[in-house]
Amino acid sequence: MKKKDLIFSLLAMLGLVCVGGWHFISQNQAQAVKAEARKTFIQSSRPTIFFHGWGSSSRAERHMANAAKNAGVTQTIIEAKVAEDGTVTLKGTIPKDAVNPIVLVNFDNNRGASTQDQGNYAYAVVKALQDTYGITEMNMVAHSYGNMAIVYYMLQHGSDTSLPKLVKQVDIAGHFNGIIGIDEPENITLDDEGKPSCMTESYQELLSLGNHYPQGQVEVLNIFGNTGKGSDERVTNLSSQSLGYLLKGHVKSIQEKEISGPDGQHSKLHETALVDEPMIVFLWGKWVDKNTKISSRGCLLEIF
Repeated sequence: MKKKDLIFSLLAMLGLVCVGGWHFISQNQAQAVKAEARKTFIQSSRPTIFFHGWGSSSRAERHMANAAKNAGVTQTIIEAKVAEDGTVTLKGTIPKDAVNPIVLVNFDNNRGASTQDQGNYAYAVVKALQDTYGITEMNMVAHSYGNMAIVYYMLQHGSDTSLPKLVKQVDIAGHFNGIIGIDEPENITLDDEGKPSCMTESYQELLSLGNHYPQGQVEVLNIFGNTGKGSDERVTNLSSQSLGYLLKGHVKSIQEKEISGPDGQHSKLHETALVDEPMIVFLWGKWVDKNTKISSRGCLLEIF
């Protein structure tokens, strides 16, 4: 063998060794990440269902889902496409051993659906997941008008014990008592119990909502933005916080999280780490001690 060919062969062999070594390191790193995720996050087959806002689509939920995936919460994200007639098509598969799977909902009728329609569409998604995967419990997350899908689903079907159990609920930028410039009453106030001084027609329909939540079962995180003057520029904080009056005394717990500054703008709330992190901790985080939880970045986060 010529000296030139020998040198080339040796370099090629060295390259293979290096590639193999990096592959070995990569596998070890992946195993370490999975091991850390098992310590950081609950390991559950319970799916979390995301609902988008008015005029939007499942793309609006993708940032939050990817934040959870990148944090090590899950490796399974599928979509549920809901036709205007309520027919559900599941895109993707949830494996039998999937951990904390996420379902991104896409409503074809994303502008003309009534609140009752929203509730029926949410029911169709839940039923499709139950029939396909036999789920017995679930979490729900919503942004803006998607919150109506959750609350009207619960108003219409929350008392049905044959359906999967709702365990955790995250409401983001919810307009439970109206939208600025559309139907929200002016000069609204909340009393000590969180009851609005004036109520929209939709809010009045929801006054019995708490009675349809299984007593003391659901944990709720209510997130709202404040860019200044007590609103996210589309919904006032008081409209979002009016959820408390509907659910207090009926749910296991209800927490509020305000996002201040530019990231508190209505449409940015589903695109910011300031929401991702508390949402991930709330839905999937394990307790470190009575005062702290692990954040999505692997550091300690003060409980809110």
